[in-house]
Amino acid sequence: MTLEEIRGQENAMEHVDRVQSAGAALQELLVAAKKQEYLTVGVYESAKVMNVDPDSVAFCVLATDEEYECDIALQIHFTLIQAFCFDNDINVVRVNDIERLADLVSAGESGEPKDAHCILVHGTPSANPWKDPALDKLSLFCEESRSVYDWVPTITLPER
Repeated sequence: MTLEEIRGQENAMEHVDRVQSAGAALQELLVAAKKQEYLTVGVYESAKVMNVDPDSVAFCVLATDEEYECDIALQIHFTLIQAFCFDNDINVVRVNDIERLADLVSAGESGEPKDAHCILVHGTPSANPWKDPALDKLSLFCEESRSVYDWVPTITLPER
């Protein structure tokens, strides 16, 4: 094995560790934000919040799976949401397990399952912003991903 191959394997392992750590941080952030009522769930609901008060948005999660990959309308919404997030310095990630994400944001609620294709984490007005250590971890993860030209990194949520 050459030195380049060894370094490539080490880099791949570091990337897997980073993604798993980011998944755990995302789960922690979503649970904490749900308890504080700092979540907006749904594509249209998120668009309304971004239109009215973009400064309150701290983080954006876009979720899809194989069933929705060919949904052109959803992909257009994602493109517009991503552009808005980039213009307003909002970190954005993708998650490929929409069912798991929907379980996280609607745990304990009865009724119809929520549209978890877009989830915003926001806080109180900018005079008193809400901070969470998991949000800091995810912000660092997004910054590191952008440094290697991965503008919308994909995160895998931990197993139940």
